[in-house]
Amino acid sequence: QRLMLEASWEVLERAGVDPAGLRGKPVGVFTGAVGSDYRPEPGNVPDDVEGYLMTGALGGVLSGRISYVLGLEGPAVTVDTTCSSSLVALHLATQSLRSGESSLALAGGVTVMSSPGAFVGFSRQRGLAPDGRCKAFAATADGTGWSEGAGVLLLERLSDAQRNGRRILGVVRGSAVNQDGASNGLTAPNGPSQQRVIRAALANAGLAATEVDAVEAHGTGTSLGDPIEAQALLATYGQGREAEQPLWLGSLKSNLGHTQAAAGVGGVIKMVMAMRHGVLPRTLHVDEPTPQVDWTAGAVEFGASGTNVHVILEQAPEQTHEEPVEDETPGPLPLIVSARGKAGLAAQARELASFLSARPEVGLAETGRALVGTRSALSERAVIVADDRAAALRNLEALGSGEPGPDAVTGTAVESGRLAVLFTGQGSQRAGMGRGLYERFPVFREAFDAACAALDARLAGHVERTVADVVFGA
Repeated sequence: QRLMLEASWEVLERAGVDPAGLRGKPVGVFTGAVGSDYRPEPGNVPDDVEGYLMTGALGGVLSGRISYVLGLEGPAVTVDTTCSSSLVALHLATQSLRSGESSLALAGGVTVMSSPGAFVGFSRQRGLAPDGRCKAFAATADGTGWSEGAGVLLLERLSDAQRNGRRILGVVRGSAVNQDGASNGLTAPNGPSQQRVIRAALANAGLAATEVDAVEAHGTGTSLGDPIEAQALLATYGQGREAEQPLWLGSLKSNLGHTQAAAGVGGVIKMVMAMRHGVLPRTLHVDEPTPQVDWTAGAVEFGASGTNVHVILEQAPEQTHEEPVEDETPGPLPLIVSARGKAGLAAQARELASFLSARPEVGLAETGRALVGTRSALSERAVIVADDRAAALRNLEALGSGEPGPDAVTGTAVESGRLAVLFTGQGSQRAGMGRGLYERFPVFREAFDAACAALDARLAGHVERTVADVVFGA
């Protein structure tokens, strides 16, 4: 639950969405998870946390916890179809968005292995590789290798994402889910069912098999499952292809192991990034292809439960973003950083300093706007006022070391309180006051002009000068 809370918060911030701004909105949470061993024996639990054992380990609470903490009021569903869990969660999330049930959706999966139980159980089935490596589709494939992980995707209807100016990384073109039914074994893969789910996903996406360029396979590295999957892929994607248009096949499990409930979302992230960069990561540990397949020549997951899912991904449409116009007028800019506590505040300052150092093309004004408009204002806060990038970096590094400089103001926000604004009425204004703001900031200029126009209309016939002339001493 903690990992999914952290990953959900991070994916929202990366998308430029303030998590606090989603409270009360129909945002769905769809999470893949397998049976959890993440709980101690009752006799080893301190008395003051005993009451949290049940809710802290229940799979159903996994999604509900995210909705509860963020105040999301769309569906909260935890899916357990073993290895296919997170892709089934993604399938359900897209359906929720298309039906209008959700306006945004978080979809992903998580696996934590806190005991050796899964290793022992799968070893008894002779399904684990002795060296712990997944040799997907290789002649030397001798079992899978377990690993842990968590991943979350933020989904929105494409038309809404474009209208809201989101940075779109990829598109879910179509998906399908089915079951093996009464097949050759509860946990054994079923080739015909795998073919059917692939064809159903292609039909849902409105695509022919030859229009798909690459498949991220289940590819666990077992001598039973890989050949069955490869034959299903050949029977669907491998037909009618020209020699110069091969189907590229790979498995992320060869790179980082089998993350079980998080395997599907990991494969989606891999393929989205591969399309963005135009490079497919190499599938490791393949000395030569398995001879059990007559090789010729999507993201897919098949669950040990018999539940199969196939998702068709598409490259994101070309987006044109207006380049932000940086203010060249010299003057201080505020950079606002916030966190839950002092340690978190220092960490946020270090992260922001690292970002600004690595991305010199991103201006301070653009950074300041993003910090205000796309981040939650948490309780521990700091405002750094900097005239230039060097000053900003210097003060951020100081704040990150726990010793704020003279250009930083730090403090803890009051949880509840009322705002009062005092106008002294003692003639403390001066001629030309506000001119710098007027010349530099369009928002201030528009508001000032609107106020002056309203006052000038009311004062017409009573005074000879405009309000702006008086304020600026013209």
